[in-house]
Amino acid sequence: MILDSAIPITLSYFMSTVTMIYGQHLTKDCPEPQINLIYPGIVLFLVAIIGNLYHHFLLSKLRGKGEKEYKIPKGGLFGIVICPHYMFEIIDFYGVFFISQTLYSLIFAIGTTFYLLGRSHATRNWYLSKFEDFPKNVMAVIPFVF
Repeated sequence: MILDSAIPITLSYFMSTVTMIYGQHLTKDCPEPQINLIYPGIVLFLVAIIGNLYHHFLLSKLRGKGEKEYKIPKGGLFGIVICPHYMFEIIDFYGVFFISQTLYSLIFAIGTTFYLLGRSHATRNWYLSKFEDFPKNVMAVIPFVF
């Protein structure tokens, strides 16, 4: 069961990496961007990776060994948004865009944003339907907005 999702996700990230590197290669003869966003991009990327890792760690600790029931996640930014790991993943891809500054990476970041907005909206609706005590003020992925 784990391989059913692990293999496609791994292949997706691999292909994304390959196409981004190739897109970067295609721009080697283009003039350098007027604004250097590499360092802000590195900061965004690192903050996002750490935030994503931390919230995935919290999710991994939700259930004890042998438990099957669903629970409302607690800790970190889960009190503000139900999918902080998606929020950090979105930030991660904008960090990659800032580092590479290519049209391909921008389009990839925008596509990832819309995809994860949809996933987080569906996740929030699921929690609202399954848990009567789910806080209505907890947004999907953008704190205090969506």
